[in-house]
Amino acid sequence: MKHLCSLMLFAFLASGFDSPSTQLFGAERKPNVVFILADDLGYRELGSFGQKLIKTPHLDRLAKQGMRLTQHYCGNAVCAPSRCALATGKHPGHAWVRNNLSTPPEGQTPIPSSEVTIFELMQKQGYVTGAFGKWGMGGPGSSGEPLRQGVNRFFGYNCQGHAHSYYPSYLWDNDEHVLLKNAPAIPGHASLAQGADPADPRSYDEFKGQDYAPDRINEQALEFIRANKDRPFCLYYPTVIPHVALHVPDEDLKPYLALGWNDPPFTRTGGYGYTPHFTPRAAYSAMISRMDRYVGNVLALLDELKLSDNTIVVFSSDNGTTHLEQEVDYTFFKSVGELRGLKGSLYEGGVRVPTIVRWPGHVSEGSTNDRISGFEDWMPTLLELTGGAVKAPTGTDGISLASTLLGNKQDPRPFLYREFSGYGGQQSIRVGDWKAIRQNMTKGNLKIELYDLDKDIGETTDVADAHPEVVEQLAALMKREHVPSELFPLRPLDVPTPKPGTRKKQAN
Repeated sequence: MKHLCSLMLFAFLASGFDSPSTQLFGAERKPNVVFILADDLGYRELGSFGQKLIKTPHLDRLAKQGMRLTQHYCGNAVCAPSRCALATGKHPGHAWVRNNLSTPPEGQTPIPSSEVTIFELMQKQGYVTGAFGKWGMGGPGSSGEPLRQGVNRFFGYNCQGHAHSYYPSYLWDNDEHVLLKNAPAIPGHASLAQGADPADPRSYDEFKGQDYAPDRINEQALEFIRANKDRPFCLYYPTVIPHVALHVPDEDLKPYLALGWNDPPFTRTGGYGYTPHFTPRAAYSAMISRMDRYVGNVLALLDELKLSDNTIVVFSSDNGTTHLEQEVDYTFFKSVGELRGLKGSLYEGGVRVPTIVRWPGHVSEGSTNDRISGFEDWMPTLLELTGGAVKAPTGTDGISLASTLLGNKQDPRPFLYREFSGYGGQQSIRVGDWKAIRQNMTKGNLKIELYDLDKDIGETTDVADAHPEVVEQLAALMKREHVPSELFPLRPLDVPTPKPGTRKKQAN
């Protein structure tokens, strides 16, 4: 496909983003939508995507009943900007949130009221909307809090930092605190007690809570489905699992402890990190399996209420596996398989995510599709699949995947752009099998690496010198798609050039 690079670019410029409308469904009632978003789940951490050690039977069954998207990209390399791309349909080159940035005392950079979210558009499409899990797009009372961005019902963590603990003292129920039976709360960041023996499993008991927050979130998500079973609903379920800290009830560890893994304890005694765990491999596996069981609960309820045939279920992840190897042994689990990079990186392992779509009678069972797509595409896709009366706003970047999901031929995506001001500053763009990427931009590096993903999915061999014409074309696209941000400047692109005769002011 790479030899069509120039033709695809010219075709894109000439034709724009419009996709053909399709007769989508014959049911009198519009289909429900359930969008489940895992947190830091790697590309190869589901059985249906090649995982051999961690058990995910419910999600594997979902894949057999629907379509696996094998070249689907999250919105960005970390939580908040990835969720912003999903919610607003804008790629990171001009999305409002482009990195994680806390807003004390609680929350992250808020999406402004001027931004239009998928939740607001689904409301206009006639849906009741609910969000259950981790929000991360605006703290309590801000313009970005869920109830001000088109969500009718919210339950969970507003703040990403708060979500580092699975045993917190409270969760949010709409705009009110709900107290949990964790007194005191179990911190997400802590050390072993002074003098504690790292080889004694009892030393880790202080990091075990009573009231597991994901259980409460799953209960409320199920209740939302029951309460709205007789009208179209859009359920957004951004689970906190498997983001560290490694917190999971002991009973879930047993199947993995029985495997006899040589599992060295994560025994952090100082510095930045998450709470220690005596058996981190077993804990990480158990967390993913527990998330799988929560998904199974949702699917079982849809079956019980006879809603499965008229419900679009999407499962994905907000970015790749965490890079904290002591907490998550991504080498042992082969978490991203043959891909390069982890969370925080625009290499494939940081942004290519396992994605499944099920809609019985519309999406072919057991199918696989390798069309390139991204989080910004879900806004127009879901609007089209649910009737198409409401359109995505002008200025968004998504291209509807409806034709692909319904088994029809669809033109390749002209390009997929990503940028990330964090982790040293990065830019990437993909056109066909070509991928251009810049790293360490904060240090002034603007050199472009070029990879042929058809031959080199692991991004091991930079072929930029052999294809200068491709580098030039992709560099021009990267320049075009980046809009400067005051909140999240991409250095050095967003550093103004000093006027002649002036000097830069030095930082104190």
